[in-house]
Amino acid sequence: MFVVFLGAPGAGKGTQAAVFAGKLGLAHIASGDLFRQAVEKGTELGKTVKAYMDKGTLVPDEMTIQLISERLNEPDCKSGCVFDGFPRTIEQAKALDKMMSSRSQIIDKAVYIEVPETELLKRLTGRWICRKCQAPYHEVNSPPKVRGKCDKCGGELYQRSDDVEKTIRERLKVYFAQTIPLLDYYKAEGKLAAVDGNLDIKEVSGKIIDILGPGSVKAK
Repeated sequence: MFVVFLGAPGAGKGTQAAVFAGKLGLAHIASGDLFRQAVEKGTELGKTVKAYMDKGTLVPDEMTIQLISERLNEPDCKSGCVFDGFPRTIEQAKALDKMMSSRSQIIDKAVYIEVPETELLKRLTGRWICRKCQAPYHEVNSPPKVRGKCDKCGGELYQRSDDVEKTIRERLKVYFAQTIPLLDYYKAEGKLAAVDGNLDIKEVSGKIIDILGPGSVKAK
């Protein structure tokens, strides 16, 4: 099974994609993680990617597609995967369909987690990440027991450069302008399903299980 998770920054698609990748026994392909890995490696591609991320603008399609294509070639993607943060434009969606077709595969479903812009801004400006284990925290919704320290490993918490308010507003502006048309794209293919992202995390998960079909989730 190949599933695309759609949603604005802060909608919770990363959390849900990770949960379902585990439940479905599929690889989790997060474009944001691929970008950050490229940045950490310090390659020329990584430096270029960082410049776009810091400005809150989308990384050019050709760079994103290159990273996704390389990831899809890895062995754990043969039986399926969950795409998180990709595609973000119509051009990327068409490129993904082409990649899938070359492997005699298709996207089975596109799950859109819908959250109002005001709520997205509230969620993102309070987000902090652990430098060591990457565990996420939120100043209001899920604060750490000790301010500035990770509950799991004691690592330092930091706010990503793309999570400051000015950058967030730009990210959301770009998202709604360039990514929303993807809804029409997948709707036309009969693959789109929307979920209310304002619900509790477990409720959102339950809605997605209904969409994908209870039989698709592995018994634990």
